[in-house]
Amino acid sequence: MILKQDIELAIVVQRDQLITKSGTISRTFLDDFKAVGNHIEVISGVRRCGKSTLMKKIIQNCYQKTAWFNFEDSRVHGFEVSDFGKLDELMGRGIEAYFFDEIQNVPSWEIFVRQLHDRKEKVFITGSNAALLSKELGTRLTGRHLRHELFPFNYTEFLHYRNLEPGTSSFNSYVQLGGFPEYLDAASPEILQNLLKDIVFRDIAVRYGIRNTASLMDITLYLISNIGKEFSYNTLRKIFSIGSANTVSDYLTWLGDSYLLFFLPRFSWSAKSIAMNPRKVFSIDTGLVNANTLSFSKDRGRLIENAVYLFLRQHKTDLYYFREKLECDFVVFKDRGCKMLIQVCEQLNHDNLKRETEGLEEAMNFFGLKEGYILTLDQSDEISLHNNHIHILPVYQFFTSGLIDNL
Repeated sequence: MILKQDIELAIVVQRDQLITKSGTISRTFLDDFKAVGNHIEVISGVRRCGKSTLMKKIIQNCYQKTAWFNFEDSRVHGFEVSDFGKLDELMGRGIEAYFFDEIQNVPSWEIFVRQLHDRKEKVFITGSNAALLSKELGTRLTGRHLRHELFPFNYTEFLHYRNLEPGTSSFNSYVQLGGFPEYLDAASPEILQNLLKDIVFRDIAVRYGIRNTASLMDITLYLISNIGKEFSYNTLRKIFSIGSANTVSDYLTWLGDSYLLFFLPRFSWSAKSIAMNPRKVFSIDTGLVNANTLSFSKDRGRLIENAVYLFLRQHKTDLYYFREKLECDFVVFKDRGCKMLIQVCEQLNHDNLKRETEGLEEAMNFFGLKEGYILTLDQSDEISLHNNHIHILPVYQFFTSGLIDNL
């Protein structure tokens, strides 16, 4: 329970923080954004990716009179569902839209949001846990909300933020630094190291009552050190001497819900096979990988593959990897059909040309596509094989070409 005067103080202090910093770039999210009726707009994403700043931009661009409240404010630690009545009273009436930041910190928050919705109010909420938001939205707010995801800066936003031009040099910088705004400003690895700890210990271990936090962190660091590689629950269980594969499964579910890690399934027409097969792991940000692991200098191809995964993931496509005799890195589905096949490597050369092209061609034949793509750091070329055509493109060019938008 929070005293009314403390809630009022928090409202006043937070209101003064609503003005965004000069030089804040407009996110790609806002290019086509239009608020829809009085649907509840839900913006989820990893900690520190810019959700609060995005909401402030929406306020500046779309509304005159708004209410804003951040539930991570230490002044209101212990906020309960019974305190929402005080908050509602203090915010007043005649408000065009309500904005609530990290609202999932309050148990049963959806009761209050439902009340606002029933009053025909417009509500925006953010959260850094996909599962918690999904659970409450699915029980009390079904059909009343629209979901959006926000990631750290994509390559285009990175270019704008750093005032750079597309090219190999800027893409190298993007892969090295990633897209967390705070890190790009300060360039201190401790920012991303502390972010990782906050997610693992505060968002996962504390929330789910995990006592063996050392095992949770060990698995997290292992997976981040092995981005782009296959893994299975049993393999992790054996490596870290964990008694049950179900425990490992829970850990990975929570790491995924926090947006720290993503798990790419192997393609199969069988849902059961998809569930049983190994998955490949990717991170929310390549800068986060570099700050929390040993050097990837000998295998930059996996960092580039991670960047490609994030790019595809943000374009609302269904993604898989393909493995039969050989492997294709990305199978891109949209509208229930395979639309694009992509292979990723740092550089095509005599040693890997046969493996990369044959793996892609096997997938092309399997899915009945006549074209495929190999993305590299800086090569451009065209290859024709057995009536199939392979486009070789620099990754930065693929990111800025609009090809994915035309699927």
